[in-house]
Amino acid sequence: MNLLTVLLQETAAAAQPEGGMFGGSMGMILMFVALFVIMYFFMIRPQQKKQKALQEARNSMKVGDRVVTAGGIHGRIKEIGETYFLIEISDNVKIKIEKSSVYATAAETEQK
Repeated sequence: MNLLTVLLQETAAAAQPEGGMFGGSMGMILMFVALFVIMYFFMIRPQQKKQKALQEARNSMKVGDRVVTAGGIHGRIKEIGETYFLIEISDNVKIKIEKSSVYATAAETEQK
């Protein structure tokens, strides 16, 4: 073996950690747990709160409320079913849409 090969092998062996605070498989597990906790508090939890608030807003809607659908259609609720709203978008023009496609009341949209 030449001198360069021996030096490279010794350098590589010295660079590998033998343990320490985050060495080995236990450290890797701790890093994954920490990463999951960070993702939960910055991504998952806020999204769940937002979905819960949206569902509560849909449940509190009543006949006569002005709403805006996901497609941008403005109208007034005429009937509320188990899974749908019947919305009047013009005189004698009514459409039936799923509750999940209503995102905001028109009053909330105008405030923003």
